[in-house]
Parts: sequence; C-alpha cells; structure tokens
Amino acid sequence: MSAASFYDLEGTLVSTNLVHTLGFYAKNQPSLWRSFKKSTTTLLSLPVFAITDQYSRKVFNDLFFKRYRGETEDRLRFFADELFESVLKPAVFPGSYDLIDKSRRLGLRQVVVTGALDFSVAPLMRHFGIEEYVANRLEFVNGVATGRLLPPVLAAATKASWIRNYAERERINLSDSYAYSDSMSDLPMLSIVGHPAAVNPDMRLRQTALHHDWPILNLK
Repeated sequence: MSAASFYDLEGTLVSTNLVHTLGFYAKNQPSLWRSFKKSTTTLLSLPVFAITDQYSRKVFNDLFFKRYRGETEDRLRFFADELFESVLKPAVFPGSYDLIDKSRRLGLRQVVVTGALDFSVAPLMRHFGIEEYVANRLEFVNGVATGRLLPPVLAAATKASWIRNYAERERINLSDSYAYSDSMSDLPMLSIVGHPAAVNPDMRLRQTALHHDWPILNLK
C-alpha cells in the first residue's frame, strides 16, 4: 500500500480565505458586489457569524455560499485564472513549495482537501502540480448558481470521511500518511492519519498539537 499527504488549502498553503475569493468575484460582478456589501455590513460584521464558524463549518458554508446565488457558471469560471494571478498566487506561503517538494521526494501522493470552490482553486492546483484534489461545488441550474453546495459539503468531519473513502479506494495506508491544516475545524482530518501536523495553526489547534506532540510548522 502507498501513502499520501493530505493538505487543507486556505490558511495552510495560502494566506487567503473564502471572503477574499468572494470579494474578488464581487468586484468583477455588479450584482454580486451589491450582495457582498450587504453581507459585509450585516452577517460578516456580527459576532454571531464568527460564532457560527466556530460552532459548525458546514453551517458557515451553507450561509456563506448563498452570496453566489444568481451568478452564472460561465462568468465565475471565466474569472478563475484572474483570481489565481491577482489573489491566490501572491498569497502562497513561501514554505508551501518546500513542503510539497519534500513530500513528493518521499514518494507520497499529493492530495488537497479544501472547502473552497472547485473552479476557484483549479488554477492553483495546476500551479502546485497537484492533480488530486477535492473541493466544494456550487449547484447550478440552467447555468445559474442556486446558492447551495452540492453534497458532500467538505468541512470538518466530512473531510475525514472523504479521506477514508479515498484511502480505501486507492489503497492508501493512512497510518503512513500525513495531513496538514491550520484550523481546529480540521481536527477529524488530522486525527485519522499517522502523521498529523499543524501549519500556521490557530490558537486551539496549536494547543492541541502541543498536547499531542504533533509538529507545528510555520510556512510564512
């Protein structure tokens, strides 16, 4: 059996987050910009929204991606390369390249498991040379986004479930595999591999990593 390295993306390999991506698309699409400004002055400014993210990343995703409702698939995909060049590529942590390169030299398969949108991260995956990745997908009806995510919604325990299924299908030995994340929400994903590591971790994940004697990496 082979082994793999599983990476979270935003906050782990790049410094951007979901709001940066939505902000970029909003600036290029007037209808989304109006929705973004509304969400920024209401939902995103309320402590309850931050609490929702802490309580359930899945609930956060369900609320957040409603901002894309009414946008066309063609237009979202059209701007993906510009998003990469202007937002994502400059946000790659310097140490990300070394981490991925060292992992490859160990003969590990490179797999990204992210809650970001599939079309938004595809150019970044090509940049990293990573062919295996899974991301959240917007539902489109007649080419227009409904604001809902297609299942499975990749967050928290769902990421771990996807990795387990992937490992069984691809004959990956999880005990010999690695996982990297910056967020406590990815604790289920980190806990199912033999070699978890906290990367640029938030406070809760840092404390957990120290408690379990997991490596703590700074890729900044």
